[in-house]
Amino acid sequence: MDIVVLGINHKTAPVQLREKLAFSERQIEQALQFTVEKGKVSECIILSTCNRTEVYVTARDEMEGREEIFSLLAEQKNPITVFPKESIYIYSGRDAAQHLFRVASGLDSMIPGETQILGQVRQAYEVAVKHGSVGKVLHALFRQALSCGKRVHSETKIGENAASVSYAAVKLAEKTFERFDRCSILVVGAGEMSELTLKHLHARGAGEIMIINRTRERAEALARTYAGNVCSYERLEKCLEKADIVISSTGAPHFIIQKTMLAPIMRLRKNCPLFLIDAAVPRDIEPSVHEIENVYLYNIDDLNEVVASNLNKREKGAAQAEKIVCEEAATFMSWFKTLDVVPVITALRRRGESIREEELQKMLESRLEKLAPKEQKAVEKLTRVIVNRILREPVLRIKEIAMEDKGDICLATLYSLFNLEQGLICESGSKTEEKVIG
Repeated sequence: MDIVVLGINHKTAPVQLREKLAFSERQIEQALQFTVEKGKVSECIILSTCNRTEVYVTARDEMEGREEIFSLLAEQKNPITVFPKESIYIYSGRDAAQHLFRVASGLDSMIPGETQILGQVRQAYEVAVKHGSVGKVLHALFRQALSCGKRVHSETKIGENAASVSYAAVKLAEKTFERFDRCSILVVGAGEMSELTLKHLHARGAGEIMIINRTRERAEALARTYAGNVCSYERLEKCLEKADIVISSTGAPHFIIQKTMLAPIMRLRKNCPLFLIDAAVPRDIEPSVHEIENVYLYNIDDLNEVVASNLNKREKGAAQAEKIVCEEAATFMSWFKTLDVVPVITALRRRGESIREEELQKMLESRLEKLAPKEQKAVEKLTRVIVNRILREPVLRIKEIAMEDKGDICLATLYSLFNLEQGLICESGSKTEEKVIG
């Protein structure tokens, strides 16, 4: 068995490529249902954020895992062949585990040490559990990843100094507006990114706040928290006339603010500066709007430059965090590799027991047939002890072999050497498995 992850992120691809593989919540549910019904991979979790899309699966080997992820993406989104080779990364085994632990710890984020990704990893895991696409391997992997992320943030200083994406958006706005108390803020889409950015602006004394969201209840909740006003999508153009700062982060599959819409609005505004933050993937705002005079547009990739000055102190914490990630990955792999030896040990013990029972029966039916029942039980106990003593050292050595780089080759040799039945897998949590592992 192997763990395989295929992904694309802000380091390997720009937003115009990432948005082609971005999954909405509903699309993730459909994709997980597809994998469960198809049944080619035993487990699957999809992590999709504005900065990354990653698909984690367990399969018999890395090649099978790759093929099934390719199939899933081709069916649900876009064939991998349409992406430049360098934009896609694939990890398996320990590398896959260590990658996830780095992601959950914020080490692989646009802004190292940010904590939002930990919640996103948890949500991806919980959605997959809900849809029945998580087994014992990905369950253990993601639970330990969440634990690793918490440990990194509690034991290191990687999260010190404000450097979130939302904070970066506000720092960009400060380049256009010296103060926010005279600014009107328009929030389109009331998700987490929008709320975090609005929180920073509100803390800096933002003026009028307008909120547009597909779900009115969510917009009203945000309006109550930040003393804002809820508007309908039909009033989007009117709101754009009044707004100084626009934060857009919806799940729309198309541009909701376009150049043809904005050009006449800017004339009505007499070309007063308009600052646009497009935090959505896929993007909400047509890129060409930046060609309009006094329109300043920034997307999710632009935010990286703003926070560079805040990352120096976090780098010291990152070194310590990397050590924690390595420790956690080693712990997980120690457990994971024992899964491969459970069938071998079980098969070896069954083989030994089968030979013991066969030979003992022969002796009891011939030379030992006159022994009293009590004496026969003593002989049976003796043979059982002998077999267990003979197998004790091989079992311990098999567990050690599992930790070695070429352990799978050695295990295959054991199957052949002792003529063991392959494919014998214990039920998760059974007494047999606990005895073998323990």
